[in-house]
Amino acid sequence: MDSFNDLWQVVCDYCKGKVSDVAYTLWITSLEPVSFEDNTAILYVKSKFQQKIINEKYVPLFKEAFLEVLGDPVEIRITTEEDKPSGYVSPSQPEQEDPYSAKAGEYEYTFNTFIVGPSNNFAHAASMAVAKNPSKAYNPLFIHGGSGLGKTHLLCSIAHEIGQNNPNARIVFVTGEQFTNEIIDAIQKKTTAEFQEKYRKADVLLVDDIQFIGGKRSTEEEFFHTFNALYDAQKQIVLTSDRPPREMVSLEERIRTRFESGLLADVLPPDFETRVAIIRRKAELLSIDLPDDVVEYIANRLKTNIRQLEGTVKKLRAYKLLEGISPSIATAQNAIRDILNDNQPVSVTVDKIINEISRTYGVLPEDIRSKKRVGSIPEARHIAIYIVRQITQLSTEEIGKEFGDRHHSTVVYSIQTVEELMQQDSRKKEIVDDIIKNLRGK
Repeated sequence: MDSFNDLWQVVCDYCKGKVSDVAYTLWITSLEPVSFEDNTAILYVKSKFQQKIINEKYVPLFKEAFLEVLGDPVEIRITTEEDKPSGYVSPSQPEQEDPYSAKAGEYEYTFNTFIVGPSNNFAHAASMAVAKNPSKAYNPLFIHGGSGLGKTHLLCSIAHEIGQNNPNARIVFVTGEQFTNEIIDAIQKKTTAEFQEKYRKADVLLVDDIQFIGGKRSTEEEFFHTFNALYDAQKQIVLTSDRPPREMVSLEERIRTRFESGLLADVLPPDFETRVAIIRRKAELLSIDLPDDVVEYIANRLKTNIRQLEGTVKKLRAYKLLEGISPSIATAQNAIRDILNDNQPVSVTVDKIINEISRTYGVLPEDIRSKKRVGSIPEARHIAIYIVRQITQLSTEEIGKEFGDRHHSTVVYSIQTVEELMQQDSRKKEIVDDIIKNLRGK
């Protein structure tokens, strides 16, 4: 490899497959490679709060990645403005610039970079109140709304603000999928005590996409007790979901009522003025001048997803930097076309479906594909086959090959079995519908 930058990119690619998208964006991409000498990798991050979280949670992963790439153990040192090497200037900002100002632009998930409008002002105000006065303002705070509308941004902003105000606060930020995977791993390895220690000793628990735990009984049970322990200890809980609690039909009633016991705040698609403001702020952060007609063109065509607005601005900046093409209506058309294509849902694979069913039913993925007919395995297999048929283009013959070379008539029987089950048992129908919704939302 030509440089430490190249090496660090390979390490980042390795890490990306090991953590959630939120964790990767929030913590790992905030790091900058400084130097690599004497088998020690020095990385720079802007704040002491970020340094603390990264040292606690991600340094072991970095060591694992370097060992995988280089074949030798590497020490990791995370530096900040206070202890970075003399003369080192962050490549993304002037040395004297406020690292959390709008100009810096690198740390995106703060209240400073969140554009407030009629569609999100209530959720924003509630998040600010919680960040300034954890567990005293609104507890729990439940933020819900469609994908790409800023829920994760608010969640990260709360974590950032609390961490800045109280660097010693024990902040646990996790996705519903991560929580589910961790409890499954803890049960298998008999480390539930350590798992409970991690979550029930938190000062602040932030869970993104909590809807993911629905229908997974062991996960729901553990989260129920975790929620109660933190709430009784007057610790702050903030949750986000793509739907309000009343629509989380596969979730136990006792958990839904706890979600509803605090403050519910929704985020809606931004209006035209807010979309314009988002585009202009993103352009300012990326140091690119956009003509008014280009801004209005983008705002008029992308109306429901903030990520798409920001992605279009990034695309226009890439055209300018890499190809020297100035922003225009024509380049905006191309950028929007690319962004819409990039944001189309990826076809859900059979493996993903089987893994989701595995977590829901508490059986092994290989058992779902096998000929075993004990316990809940047959029902899990029927539902897996049904869902594969619902959301992929595979034929019954192709589905049969995915499930242990079963005959296509067996696949048809499984599909009919689930259809009958859903007609007879509304609870089962809710679980199947929720699993499909979760899979399509990934």
